[in-house]
Amino acid sequence: GFIFQQHNLLAALTASQNVELGLRATGRFSRAELRRRANAMLDAVGLGAHLDKKPEQMSGGQRQRVAIARALVNNPSIILADEPTGNLDSKTSEDIMLLFDHLYNQGNTIITVTHERDIANHAHRVLSILDGQIASDHTNAREKAAVH
Repeated sequence: GFIFQQHNLLAALTASQNVELGLRATGRFSRAELRRRANAMLDAVGLGAHLDKKPEQMSGGQRQRVAIARALVNNPSIILADEPTGNLDSKTSEDIMLLFDHLYNQGNTIITVTHERDIANHAHRVLSILDGQIASDHTNAREKAAVH
């Protein structure tokens, strides 16, 4: 699943319809099943009350959660997140990272690109890149503590 920095939600579609897009490409589900799965995923990211809202009716954090739900609706084992908190306030950023922690604990691999150290500190492993080369590669202390 891929989470874009700028959400890339379609303005004419509701939150539920935007999430359904992730399922439509498979061609495996009826219209009712598309809706059910999309709504369940939106509920999982805390947006069950916003199913029929369009992007302009939601906050930045809510739009980002719709983008996350769209990325997760096909149950990917790997999630790529490009600056997923780049345009969010600190509280919403923390909420998104707690959601990522939950997804990681459920067995998902999450690869996040960020310039923000506090966001990188949520990662279990951090690679720093400078001028196209790996400048450092370390495991965060919380991962080490969990291993012991």
